Amino acid sequence: MKRLRHALLAGLTAIAAGLGGTAQANENQGDPSDILGTWTFTTKPYRGGDCQMSGTMVLSPSPEKGVYACELTAIEKCSMWGQSVVMQSCTVRRFGDQVSVRSYIEEMLEVKPQAEGLVYVPDNFALTVQSENRMYGSLISAATAPVEFIRNLDGIG
Repeated sequence: MKRLRHALLAGLTAIAAGLGGTAQANENQGDPSDILGTWTFTTKPYRGGDCQMSGTMVLSPSPEKGVYACELTAIEKCSMWGQSVVMQSCTVRRFGDQVSVRSYIEEMLEVKPQAEGLVYVPDNFALTVQSENRMYGSLISAATAPVEFIRNLDGIG
């Protein structure tokens, strides 16, 4: 049911974005302050090189200036525990070139088979906008690691 609700919300958001007018889209094209859209991310290895995280983040407009709604799917692979896939909702706040991502776990899509007794912590990020297509910063969760976000330019989200 949650997946259906997320798919419906994503579809409605896409329709609303399409109805938003091409003038605004053209106005924001190439603007490094425009962080709306789909981003992919990858961390550097952490926990002694045993774990690494990657995933996608979709940023949508919010009524409040400098605040974005977001959906994040994280895939964490650890050699000692296996893989977790986690769907999270998030709130993104932007202050100049600084971006804060605060996540909330919606659903554990896949759980690490050997991580019995471990609790997955939401994935938060502190980022700096480097360009219109790149943000760089830190994963701040149960572990910390450098992370790079790259805008998905192929239109498939």
